[in-house]
Amino acid sequence: MSRLGSRLMEDSRGQASVELFGSLPGLIVLGLVIFQILAVGYAAVLAGNAAEAGALALAGGRDAADGAREAVPERSRVHMRVTVSGGRIEVRLSPPSPFTAVARRLEVSADATVADG
Repeated sequence: MSRLGSRLMEDSRGQASVELFGSLPGLIVLGLVIFQILAVGYAAVLAGNAAEAGALALAGGRDAADGAREAVPERSRVHMRVTVSGGRIEVRLSPPSPFTAVARRLEVSADATVADG
């Protein structure tokens, strides 16, 4: 190998490590964004299931709010609000998030209605 070639190899040694280290913050942010998108979807599914469970409980003569809360994992109940108005049950749920302010802004809701009859 020529003298110039060996000098270029010495100068570029460690370059991949520096590039990886430089891109690490971007990869972390991307991971957090993907996590948050999945968490919002998860919360939407939980809210929909809870609203339906509340409506079924109301139709069966039980308390709709209790029925909705029982349909959600215990750790999610803290971030859940249930409103019952007549035959309409609305569930609002904040998704899990490492940032509380973000979770509040991404709150999802679902509702279900019990028809008279």
